[in-house]
Order: sequence, then structure tokens, then C-alpha cells
Amino acid sequence: MKDLLLITPPFTQLNTPYPATAYIKGFLNTKNISSYQIDLGIDVILELFSNGGLQKVFNKEIDVQNISENSQRIYALREEYLKTIDQVIPFLQGKTPTLARQICSMNFLPEASRFNQLDDMEFAFGNMGLQDKAKHLATLYLEDISDYIVENVDADFGFSRYAERLGKSANSFDELYSKLADKETFIDDFTLTILREKIETVQPKLVCFSIPFPGNLYSAFRSAQFIKKNFPHIKIAMGGGFPNTELREIKDQRVFEFFDFITLDDGELPLELLCENVCHPQQNEEHQYKRTFLLENQEVVYKNNTKRHDYKQVDIGTPDYTDLRLDQYISVIEIANPMHSLWSDGRWNKLTVAHGCYWGKCTFCDISLDYIKIYEPISAKILVDRMEELIKTTGETGFHFVDEAAPPALMREVALEILRRNLVVTWWTNIRFEKSFTRDLCYLLKLSGCVAVSGGLEVASDRLLKLIDKGISVEQVAKVTRNFTEAGVMIHAYLMYGYPTQTIQETIDSMEMIRQLFEMGILQSGFWHQFAMTAHSPVGLNPEEFGVTPIKQEILFANNDIDFTDKTGINHGKFSSGLKKSLFNYMHGINFELPLQEWFDFKIPRTTIHPDYIHDSLLEEEDFKFKGNSKVVFLTKNVIAENRIKNKKKYSGTYTLLTFHLKTNIVKVEMEQDKAEWLMNILEEHSIDNQKKPTVQQLKTQFEENFEDFELFWFSKPMQQLKGNGVILSL
Repeated sequence: MKDLLLITPPFTQLNTPYPATAYIKGFLNTKNISSYQIDLGIDVILELFSNGGLQKVFNKEIDVQNISENSQRIYALREEYLKTIDQVIPFLQGKTPTLARQICSMNFLPEASRFNQLDDMEFAFGNMGLQDKAKHLATLYLEDISDYIVENVDADFGFSRYAERLGKSANSFDELYSKLADKETFIDDFTLTILREKIETVQPKLVCFSIPFPGNLYSAFRSAQFIKKNFPHIKIAMGGGFPNTELREIKDQRVFEFFDFITLDDGELPLELLCENVCHPQQNEEHQYKRTFLLENQEVVYKNNTKRHDYKQVDIGTPDYTDLRLDQYISVIEIANPMHSLWSDGRWNKLTVAHGCYWGKCTFCDISLDYIKIYEPISAKILVDRMEELIKTTGETGFHFVDEAAPPALMREVALEILRRNLVVTWWTNIRFEKSFTRDLCYLLKLSGCVAVSGGLEVASDRLLKLIDKGISVEQVAKVTRNFTEAGVMIHAYLMYGYPTQTIQETIDSMEMIRQLFEMGILQSGFWHQFAMTAHSPVGLNPEEFGVTPIKQEILFANNDIDFTDKTGINHGKFSSGLKKSLFNYMHGINFELPLQEWFDFKIPRTTIHPDYIHDSLLEEEDFKFKGNSKVVFLTKNVIAENRIKNKKKYSGTYTLLTFHLKTNIVKVEMEQDKAEWLMNILEEHSIDNQKKPTVQQLKTQFEENFEDFELFWFSKPMQQLKGNGVILSL
């Protein structure tokens, strides 16, 4: 028996658990509140994609004559699917890697329409290898089955969402309420069977649903409905990303036929108070709440009557993945792009470098809400402590920092702390493409285990980036992506079209900028999405300032995405197919030479961007002027010094040969003997183990106690060699 049961409803990710319940469980541990967590999504997927599950799929009565040719083929091959499914899933769970050879033989898996895209398999997977090729083929196989399910069994099914349309901009609760009054769906049967078993085992007093996305909403309501009917003594709460952004103005009393409480924003204190009220009511004469909706006298009321403050990030504990079936998640590769696969391939421990966003200005973003507005970083030491704790408890050394935008200065300190502790980890995160990401910082991040970053380029137009208040330019983005690429870190860009006042010419010019970034090899992955006006963004709060007119609707249930008209009158949606098709090609490194017109079946203007714009942006090197306040990091103290004598006509005398053995190369430099000795002492004194990093100015002062002209020494050829090879970094 547990006090709380924490549930992520179907569906989010196949390869790793959505972290919200693990965050909450980690906090509850610090309060000695007992809890159990489940990811219903992966549980349902594993039941559905099994021999028994597919038997139920194929046993559903269909009219074979009137279904699509693709469904006819899958149905005809159903015995092959039943034969192979219990082999494919363990392979995607990493348990049977030898099956890759069978899968890649192209005579093992049944193939339907998803396999039609395989023309360039050998080219695409030349850099990714046998295992990834097999994962890709197995993914197409699962997607074929999914297509069959959607067409013939349950139209709302999707691997990372379920009945998503019911949660998108649902200003009224009517459609969702009507759906919940209907009989349970095919997927519901799987979900509710598992849910009953978990509740009977855990016997919770309070069930808490974390609902991150619209695609989790329906299943959460259906599950809550089931609990109310079969376990009426259990109280039910809802929190997470969806209510935080969409349900801030909820008025419909019918919602509380399913849920007793809806909490907003950071969930730690609201949930702790709910636990006190529900699990220990005798100890609390007057119930206190933090940012909580509930029903009183048949009216929806919002209660925030506690004087207690939210917990600081340092006090919320380490995420706890206990109870989740970490070895059961499945890795899939939808397209042959190493960067793009990070979202679906591999198990990642999720952590946050800082609460909120340190920039907090982008006009399309919900910057008025606490999860972005309240910026609170934690120390590098605490973060790396949590990383080490998670490695011990999960056995996984991969980390995804899920920040809105990880702050560069804190990333630097985290990287140094990882290196000091000799940790071997692999990590990636989201960033702003700001000028702080110099060559040296990118190299340091790579050394600490960073393999990829994602960031918002949005509309690749300087006018619109200024309107968005992004604080970056296209040229700056090009330099940052170059710095990361040269360090060996992959980059994904979030791209936007249809921003208010955006012209057709700006859309095409933005597309050309993206083409050049990919052609230069400094961008590896991207995704186009059409601008959506949200209620809590600067555009949504002050639409007239951005040339848009909102279409007003009465809000009784959800309120986030707002329909609007743009004064330009442009139908931006018609560009979607061409933008995405071209990007798919660029991500595979092909068809850069095609005119942009080739991607559209309607007339577009020629781009006004010079074909060498990005190339020329990179010609200007980083500013290597003397910067006295730069922090200096010496990455190695292992140096072999040999004093030698040089006898030449022009020069004779002693010098020192310094040899640095780096992981992948050897760096040798010659220096005057006394200066070499000074440098070796500095390397020893200021090694990476020393948390205090000297500034260039401090080194200058030390140097000039014994010698003259530090700048001549600092920019000398030997020192440039050491800096160029990453022995010395200026941050």
C-alpha cells in the first residue's frame, strides 16, 4: 500500500520515460511520502505489440474487400507479423543484438508501404552501421502495423499520442465529454486492464496523473473515469504541462466528475499539501492548497490559501526512476539521421540544469508562465551529484538536460565538474545560439560528454528574429553551429514559418538560409513548425502589436492555442509540404543543388539571399584580441620536457621541447627554457582539478614578475599551437 500512485497516461515516448513522475517521486522521497509510479504508455505498447496483442488486432472483423491495398497486404501477411513481433520487440529493447543480421537480410520482416522509402538505405546508413539500419527497418515494420491499427481498429492510435485532436485547443469540454460517454476503445481495453491490476496491487489513497501533452489527455480522463467507477474511495489529481498551459481558466464543472483536483505550475508543494489533506485529513482542520482547482458547492474554485513558498531547486531531491521498467523501453529510428534519432533512440536520464529560462524574452513563447518566467539555476556540484546518483540507481550514463535553454556559464561549470570527477557520461541539451558558445567552450562541452545540442533558429531572417526578440542573428547562428560542429557536437534547429507579418519572400529566404547551413555541414537536423499563437505569450497577450487579430471564443475548458487572422492575409500552411520535403532531403545530405522552386507545386519568388551568404559569414574569425577577464583552463598537466641545445648559424643556445600526449594526437612545441619552466609550473598549479580558474590578466601579472611582454608570449606560435589543440582554453 502506497500513499500516492503517479501515472503518465498513454502515450509519450517509446525509448525513455517522460520524467515528470520521476521528478515528483524524487521530491516525495525527501518528505518520506510513499509513492509508486507507472508509465501506462510503455505498458500498453508492450501488450499491444506482442503476439497476444496482435492476435486481438487481426481478430477484429474487417471488410477485406473495402480496406486499402496496404491494409490488405498486412492482413494477408498477418501470420508473418505474429511470428516476428516477439523477436522484434526484444531486439529494439537491446536484448538480442544478433537479430540485426537477420533483419538486415531483407527477408525476415514482412514489408508494407512504409518500406517504400528505402531507396537510399546503403547511402543513408553508411555512417550509422548495422544495428541502426536494423532498428530503422524494425521501426518501419512497427509503423506498418500502426497504419493498419489506425485504419481498421482504432483511428486515434499513435506511438507518441492518443486521441490528440480531442486535447488540441479544446475551448469546450463537450467533444471530450461525449467521447467519454461512448464505449471504451480498443486501446482503452489494454489501458484499463493494466490500470486495474496496478491499483489493486498498490492500493493508493491518491492517484496523480501527469499530463504533459494533448495526446495524453483523453487516456487520463478515461482512466480517471474508470477509477471513479471501480474505486470510488480513491481521490484523483491532475498536473503537468497540459493543465499548466491549457487549463488555467477552467470553468466546466463536468471536469470534476473525473478529477478531484487540478494543480498548476511546479507540482512539489501543491502535491505535498494534497497528500496531507487526503492521506492525513485528521491532522489538518483547515485544508491548505497551492495553485489548485477543485469543486465546491458545484462551482469550480481556485485555491491558493497556503503561506508556504515553493521549494528551491536545491531542495527538491534527485529524480527517482524506481518502479519504471527501464529495461523494457524500445529504441526506434524513424529516419536515417544520427542527430534526429536522439529523441527516439536510447535511454536517457532526464535532468534540469536550471528552472525556467535565463533569456525569457521570445515573443512566441509562454514567458508569462512560472515554468519559464521564474529562472533559478542550481550549482554545478549539486547537478553532477544528481548525475552520479542517477547512474548508480539506473545504470544509465546518458543524460538529456531538458531545459528551455541551458545557460552557457552553468554548462561550462557542469562540464568542468564532470571532467574533475573523471565521469564518463553522454549528454545533450537545448540552447540559445548565442555568442558565448565560442570554439573553446564548445570543445570543453564535447570533452565532458556533450554529443548534441538543439536550439531555436526559428525564422532565419534578421528582421523577424528581432521581432521575436530572440537576441541572435543568422550570422551568429552560423558561427555557433560551426563552433559546435568543429568540436564534434551535432546540432538540431527548431524552425518556424508563418510568424506574424512574415512575407512569402521571407519564408523563401529563410528556407535558403537553412539550405546553406546544411550544405556547409554545420547543421545536421531540423524541424519546421508553423507559428501558433498561444494565450500566455507576448503575441497572444498583445496581438495588436504584432499585426494579428485573435478570434475570440468562450473559454470553459482548455485555452492555449488561439485562432487568429494575420494582416498579411497569407496562407502560410501551403508552404508546409515544400519546407518539410526539402528539409528531409537536406538532413540526408542530398539535393542541395535543386532550385527552391522544385519543392513546391505553385509559383514562389526567387530567393534574395546571396548563394554564399553563410559561407561568407564564417570567413570572419573569432576575435582573438587580448581579453584580460577570460578564464583560462589547462586541460592537461601531463607534459614531458626535454632541455636541448640548438647549434645554428643564426641561433644557438638552449631551449625546451614540450611534448603533450593528447588522446588522439601528439603536440610538440619549442620554448625558451625559463618560459617553458614557468608554463609547466602554471599547468601544475592550475590543473583542471583546481576549482579556481585564473584569468588571463592574473597570468599576465604572474608572467611579468619574471619576464616582459606577456601578450607577445600569449600570442606566440607555440602558445597558439597549444590553444589550437585544446591544451589551453579561454572561456
